[in-house]
Amino acid sequence: MADDEVNDEEETLFQRQKRERKQLQGEIQKLKHTVPKGDKKKKKEITEQIAKLQADLDLKHKQEEEALEANTQQTEEVTTELESVTVDDSREITADENQHNPSRGKKMSKAQKRRDKKSQKDKDRNDQIAEQAKENQHGPRHLETQKLKTLLGQRGLQIHEIASDGNCLYNALVHQLEHRKLKSSNEMLRQQTADYMKEHTDDFMPFLTKPDTGNPYSLDEFEQYCNDVATTSAWGGHLELRALSHILKSQIEVIQADAPPIIMGEEFHTNPLIVTYHRHAYGLGEHYNSVAEKTADKDATSGFS
Repeated sequence: MADDEVNDEEETLFQRQKRERKQLQGEIQKLKHTVPKGDKKKKKEITEQIAKLQADLDLKHKQEEEALEANTQQTEEVTTELESVTVDDSREITADENQHNPSRGKKMSKAQKRRDKKSQKDKDRNDQIAEQAKENQHGPRHLETQKLKTLLGQRGLQIHEIASDGNCLYNALVHQLEHRKLKSSNEMLRQQTADYMKEHTDDFMPFLTKPDTGNPYSLDEFEQYCNDVATTSAWGGHLELRALSHILKSQIEVIQADAPPIIMGEEFHTNPLIVTYHRHAYGLGEHYNSVAEKTADKDATSGFS
């Protein structure tokens, strides 16, 4: 099998698998839209169905790739055997010539050419990764992290990393409450936040506007906003921090790299719950972490370095 034919087969398989993955993403989006808000049972069923669809497609693609690789390898082995007994028609190389010049008459197999090509691709990729890592040392994410490390270090603190899943603000505060021997959870804080905002509509609804038009929220839209706070992984921001400070009856301090700390709930005379705000921490954008006392043998910010 010629190199061009191998490449054509690989490219055809790659493009078809790409289309199938795209089609599956479309099906997944349709399935997600069938879940009523707040219906946890239906959400779990759809999540399991989506996971099975993805696993089935991954298995199918893996089997196709293994079959192509096996077929290609078998063909190349046959080709190599034929090449080993083929005599150059243009000139007969004698045993004596080969003895004095062993390199003559040898021909690199197609399998070896493909291995060399793959090796070069891997080397180029590693070079690109190394170059990107070098550039990241001067990127906004790295610089922001270094500034936060310095600010926290001056206070004997370090970052305690929280997962970036939309629940980071609530889970960061759960971690902070543990230092006070208080138990809570993401779900509990979300429900309390939604309830508090509904009970104090006039304190929150005027600050919410539609991103596409800039128009203020209607009462129904505010109700839906609060429901999303309680039942989804909607990201928490300034309004939620304000509500949480009243719910927990505590100051909440938000430490930032490029601005002074924000203090919520200043009317409460307590030591603040402390979180860090990262504008550039992840590709998805904004993120909150918790903090812990700094230790000499542990760097809790390793995930951001």
